[in-house]
Amino acid sequence: MSSRTLTGLRTANRAALGGGPPPSRALSSISGRRLQHSADFSSSSRSQDRLGRRAKEKLLDREFFLSLLNSASTKREAKSYLARLKAQHQEKPQLQPTAKQTEVPVPPSSSGLNSRSFYGASRSVYDSPVFRHDSTPTPPPPQDVSERLHLALVKITTPQLLDDPTISGVAKTLSQLNRLGMACCVMVDPGTADNTNELRKVAAEQADRISTAVDAQPDSKSAHIDSVLSISSVNPVTPKVLSRKALLGPLRDGQIVVVAPIAYTEDIPRAVTVSANDAILALTKELAGLATVPDPDEDPLLTAQRITSLQKEISLDRVILLDPLGGIPAFSGPQTSHVFINMEQEYGDIENELLRVSQSAASAKSNLPDEGLPVPPSVVEGHLDNLRLSQAALAMLPSASSGIITSPLEVASSAQSPESSDVSAVGTRRQRNPLIHNLLTDKPLLSSSLPLSRRAAINGRRDSITAHGSHTTFVKRGMPLTIIPNPWVSAWTAQNRPRLGLDNPSIDLPRLVHLIEDSFNRKLDVQDYLDRVNGRLAGLIIAGEYEGGAILTWELPPGVEDDGSEASQARMVPYLDKFAVLKRSQGAGGVADIVFNAMVRSCFPNGVCWRSRKDNPVNKWYFERSEGTWKLSDTNWTMFWTTPGLTEDAQKFRDYEGVCRSIQPSWADDTGVVD
Repeated sequence: MSSRTLTGLRTANRAALGGGPPPSRALSSISGRRLQHSADFSSSSRSQDRLGRRAKEKLLDREFFLSLLNSASTKREAKSYLARLKAQHQEKPQLQPTAKQTEVPVPPSSSGLNSRSFYGASRSVYDSPVFRHDSTPTPPPPQDVSERLHLALVKITTPQLLDDPTISGVAKTLSQLNRLGMACCVMVDPGTADNTNELRKVAAEQADRISTAVDAQPDSKSAHIDSVLSISSVNPVTPKVLSRKALLGPLRDGQIVVVAPIAYTEDIPRAVTVSANDAILALTKELAGLATVPDPDEDPLLTAQRITSLQKEISLDRVILLDPLGGIPAFSGPQTSHVFINMEQEYGDIENELLRVSQSAASAKSNLPDEGLPVPPSVVEGHLDNLRLSQAALAMLPSASSGIITSPLEVASSAQSPESSDVSAVGTRRQRNPLIHNLLTDKPLLSSSLPLSRRAAINGRRDSITAHGSHTTFVKRGMPLTIIPNPWVSAWTAQNRPRLGLDNPSIDLPRLVHLIEDSFNRKLDVQDYLDRVNGRLAGLIIAGEYEGGAILTWELPPGVEDDGSEASQARMVPYLDKFAVLKRSQGAGGVADIVFNAMVRSCFPNGVCWRSRKDNPVNKWYFERSEGTWKLSDTNWTMFWTTPGLTEDAQKFRDYEGVCRSIQPSWADDTGVVD
């Protein structure tokens, strides 16, 4: 019997006995099933990992956007920021194809989308060299122009005194700013110490600590650069930036740069600890494009072009000082803190106020221990340093740039993630992050013209106005404020009315008329208006170059004669006749707050009244700043006032109401609207 026959019989017998396939094939099948099961498990595990990662990313995105929306007071502010962000990206010039460049038409898909960006060749293919037989050279494709880098310069004072959760909260906020298009360069300020070597060691350690905290944030990277500054033996006080490229490279790559106040000597390389404030000013000067030393042999036009080119690379938008002391306190007047400082107008007064407090604290220190002093001298000196540093830095920057002085704890507390159960719950609004809020709105966290009683409720904190150091100060280089006549020379009273008209040479009447017409979007009957207000003018407030202003008058109630008697003067009503802000300055820069504060604090501290149409969208702003309101029946007017206790004086209240009812508008265009 042949072997082939025996094999056939064995196969037949296995088949007759109901056996399966040959053993080798059976083992192969079992092994395949195991491999398939393992592959399915691995695929399922990877799928679950992807789902887990996506869920985490969605949760982080949700938290980010919740924080973002919470930091914007209104939809208008959020839309305004998105519009600015869109405009920034549109600044990049569009590259026009040359005449020889031809586009291959790509038919649109059924959904209407052009599929070139999805299925077209990659940029590397287009940029690859092409060898041609013809000798006509093809011009290289134009290079993309880098987008302008929007930057925040941040100084963190004594981070070694902050705990890890606070550092983590600050790092989280910096990461969010970076994600919102605001690159961050952080300067560590270790304070002062007698041992410079120990101080340099602390600065390096804290820079590493902050860098590690930034790296711990999702999709966030940091770069600790320790060779940014240099110092000359000729001028060992003022450092300068050693390498602009070394600083800008990581920033353009989306990294948060952390720098310690350490400079290297130019003659013999040696690390030297410098003042963090001097380092901030050196960085500001470099980033503002002002550190260029002109060559005497260079054409001045070329020098100007070179400086302009440097300034177009970067927009230093914010100078942020994170100090445990918090914002600048106020020691005079009803307010306990400065939530907004217009440097052009207020810097000298606030500096003198802090100096007086510092001198008083120093003289009292000899009799009392530091614990018994209302404000320790070291605290006042710290506030003075922050005020002076902000002023010096903003003086080198465009007027659109701003400064923020706040505490790391304020930033970290508002950056804390809400509990999962609180995300969708109805309750107290989360505290707004001062840095995110300012980026979105270019405004202070609290309006400086708000009465003190309403600041805490809006900020969502009961103690925001009671404790020094728990507030945020928003700083602008600002604009000068002109008040005619000067209330510090002679108080504005009915008995001391100035013989002043709007056609006075000290007043630019055409610009004033333009301000009113632009703000109200209506044409003014100038002569009729002059006839009405001249002779009863109390004064004029002008912000900047007629960017905002207020015209205030003394008005007599109907039926009271202006005979110059004490009785008629006692019945005169302080009246805000026009309150105007140019459209381009509305909602930003604090122009309205500057004018309103000057009116209620300097010009009419005892109260003033005004009227507004009932459907005026600005009424909410007026309502928040007034002592009371009253809708005038049978008219389209609402009366507002800041006079304390007005409703308790029936005669004065009737006089206020009579004035607001009787004044006739002076508009040239009769729109038919019944006031």
